[in-house]
Amino acid sequence: MTSPLLSRAEAAAYGPLPSPAPHTDAELAALLGLVASPGASISTVVVGHSRDAASRAAAAAFIEGWRALGRRPVLAVVDWPESAASWLRAAGRFTAGEPDAWVVAAAPLGWAQMSRRLRHSTGWDPARTYGFAALGDSRVPALAGPTTLQGMRGADADGGTWTVDRGWVVQLLTGPPAPPATTHRHGTL
Repeated sequence: MTSPLLSRAEAAAYGPLPSPAPHTDAELAALLGLVASPGASISTVVVGHSRDAASRAAAAAFIEGWRALGRRPVLAVVDWPESAASWLRAAGRFTAGEPDAWVVAAAPLGWAQMSRRLRHSTGWDPARTYGFAALGDSRVPALAGPTTLQGMRGADADGGTWTVDRGWVVQLLTGPPAPPATTHRHGTL
């Protein structure tokens, strides 16, 4: 069995990744909207975060917002370091409650490593996972590996949304489509 962990060379291949920025109100509202939408049928969540201040604050804000919506309590809050020997213990805690969804506020490299461990060692489903803006960067699924994050969704700092599709972060339309352009015909009838 091979290790799911990234080597130092693989981790460095995409250059330095940015640290998570503090979440915005629009980002939090969009993320809550994704997770709490009637079509999502989500009642139980587990929240995971890396140990930096911005990720901790974003996770706490999500939990507060979730509770304000009158939702069931969060099953667990799991944190993980940016670098670890395996992430196996955190992955086990993250998936133990078998929630309807997972919400992630994390630094990109730590989440890439954690998601690789989750896919390798648990029944975690990325299509039931929602992330804050720091994870909406195509370098994250590239680091995590083919299909590791397929279907994961999240919110941008401006309140837009994204999904991971075939290894790319794709921005989604977040409002009603723009009206078609009006065509003016000139001439006589």
